[in-house]
Amino acid sequence: MDQIKLVSRQFKENNTIIKVGEQVIGGSDVHLIAGPCAVESRTRFLECAMAVKEAGATFLRGGAYKPRTSPYSFQGLAEKGLEYIAEAREATGLMIVTEVMDPRLVSLVAGCADILQIGARNMQNIPLLKEAAASGKPILLKRAPGATIEEWMMAAEYILLEGNRQVIFCERGIRTFETKTRNTLDVSAVPVLKHLSHLPVIVDPSHGTGKWWMVPSMSRAAVAAGADGLLIEVHPSPDDALSDGQQSLTPGNFQVLVQEVCEIARAVGRSVPGRIVVGS
Repeated sequence: MDQIKLVSRQFKENNTIIKVGEQVIGGSDVHLIAGPCAVESRTRFLECAMAVKEAGATFLRGGAYKPRTSPYSFQGLAEKGLEYIAEAREATGLMIVTEVMDPRLVSLVAGCADILQIGARNMQNIPLLKEAAASGKPILLKRAPGATIEEWMMAAEYILLEGNRQVIFCERGIRTFETKTRNTLDVSAVPVLKHLSHLPVIVDPSHGTGKWWMVPSMSRAAVAAGADGLLIEVHPSPDDALSDGQQSLTPGNFQVLVQEVCEIARAVGRSVPGRIVVGS
């Protein structure tokens, strides 16, 4: 851990607070970042954006560029997808979280993103980390499936060393011997990072489990463990999704989850922005 400096709580004792528009990440609020895995069409993305906003999301997620295991799988709509993302942002007022895969695309993607996502596959893509850092945008850094917490923190160190102190860790599950879930969601990473680092931490229970019916329970666990937010995949028709339908909530299920998260957040002295717990 001697090589981890700027990311360490020894360097900065107080929690880092990241302001994105009117939203604040790293404080007392628990944020809900929701939307489909991929932007599939203008109509469907706008429909989903409206639904997650109505349910209580504070950020909208959706990928225009999709790194897929198979080259034959849907790869995203690229620039056309970015156009739809920008339109949804304008229509809903939600801040945008979207992935950038290539250093050459950072400027283009940053033009419509409020937070740049570095996906798990690119956690140690150093040229991409440096270029994303130079954009000045907050960066959501996902943990690689085989990365230790120390390696993950070291990846963040590259970003901070470039002068960008706005990094958000995102735990999305690690690869283990278990086959009943897509990944093994390491909820313990939340308190570990809170102890070792001053940077905010969010959790992605959708990729962490790969099963939509597990998302609510792992979301509740993540908030109870101290997560600053959740990254949730939501799709109007999961059975027809072009990617990750099996781990996507319907808008109705997401609405139920929001209320549950509000209750857990209140129990640990936190809150979801703009939401009131029923019966409180």
